[in-house]
Amino acid sequence: MSKRFDPYRILKAPISTEKAVRIINEENKLAFYVDRRANKKEIKRAVEEALDVKVEKVWTIITVDGRKKAYVKLTPEYRASDIAAKLGVIG
Repeated sequence: MSKRFDPYRILKAPISTEKAVRIINEENKLAFYVDRRANKKEIKRAVEEALDVKVEKVWTIITVDGRKKAYVKLTPEYRASDIAAKLGVIG
């Protein structure tokens, strides 16, 4: 029995704080809360499959409340602001 890859088990929720919106506009990055056990390769694959984009780089941090955040930089041909609007992060 093979386990199918499910990007939505890794990506928990997009982040829509002021800082997240700023990096969307200024740095072409998206921010997500992700599964604590997911590694950068899995996060990259999940974002690429779920949102149909190409990812350049992934940064992760564990927050003080124990959640894992991932900052995902998209390749130049994709605009983070367009993807964020689809996700409802920005209006």
